[in-house]
Amino acid sequence: MSAAARRVRLRALAKINLDLRVLHKRPDGFHEIRTVFQTISLADSIEIAFSPARKTSIELEQDVEIPGNLMLRAAAVVLEAMGKTGRVVMKLRKQIPIGGGLGGGSTDAAAVLRALPVLAGRVVPIPLLVRLASALGSDVPFFLFGGKAVGIGRGAELFPLPDGKARSAVVVAPGVQVSTAAAYRNLGTQLTAESARHAQDGFSAAVWGRESAMRNDFERVVFQQHPQLAALKQRLIKAGATTALMSGSGSSVFGLFRTKEDARRASKAFGNAASAVSLVSRRQYDRIWKRQLVPTYINQSI
Repeated sequence: MSAAARRVRLRALAKINLDLRVLHKRPDGFHEIRTVFQTISLADSIEIAFSPARKTSIELEQDVEIPGNLMLRAAAVVLEAMGKTGRVVMKLRKQIPIGGGLGGGSTDAAAVLRALPVLAGRVVPIPLLVRLASALGSDVPFFLFGGKAVGIGRGAELFPLPDGKARSAVVVAPGVQVSTAAAYRNLGTQLTAESARHAQDGFSAAVWGRESAMRNDFERVVFQQHPQLAALKQRLIKAGATTALMSGSGSSVFGLFRTKEDARRASKAFGNAASAVSLVSRRQYDRIWKRQLVPTYINQSI
């Protein structure tokens, strides 16, 4: 790689859904949802290097093969938006479980959207960046901002929430594969006007801080197909979690704990499938990104 190459090393943080309600199917084929996103300290490691060139080439080395990795699409669309060409070389080291409802693919794509303009010396307006993120996936826009936020519509329309007090959690990723499409399809048979009204009422209570009101509508159908996930939720509660929920459409299950010590102690009972994590506020998220987006010059391949 030429001496003009610039590189950043990033931590792309995961999320959990502190609440998730599915209301109805929209005319565009997507479902209308209400959710509360929350970033957590579990993160993938990414390196990105960029050097100007007459033609664009994008390379990705990943330690786990992910067909159709969104990072490649994210790099292509943000370069096009900037009107830049060049060589992009990326490395991905996965720590966020794949298919766990923790937003691993989305946060990696958002990391590329944020980093490449800095490496290319360009500024992409936030509205355009959000538009690019939304086209990549419903969860991607959230990872441009992090912290705690309400997501409505497909989940891409975001409204920030005040960060609560520092909390710890345990995330258990059992490796069960859950089809999001099948979960929506099975849930669709249970959606009625009355259920939508109750869902919105309960969601409002959860947003206003009633932990006892937190719910994930997908649990109704996913737990029927995968009862071991329901058992994990109960184990987390017995281990001292004040609240336990499935994240997204699964299959990861998390529990909130009062202290770091409680979370660490509980995580040991679940072995390698569990991670003790912290909830990451928007201010902390901003600080992490300010530290990360300081490029270094390199003269060899990453």
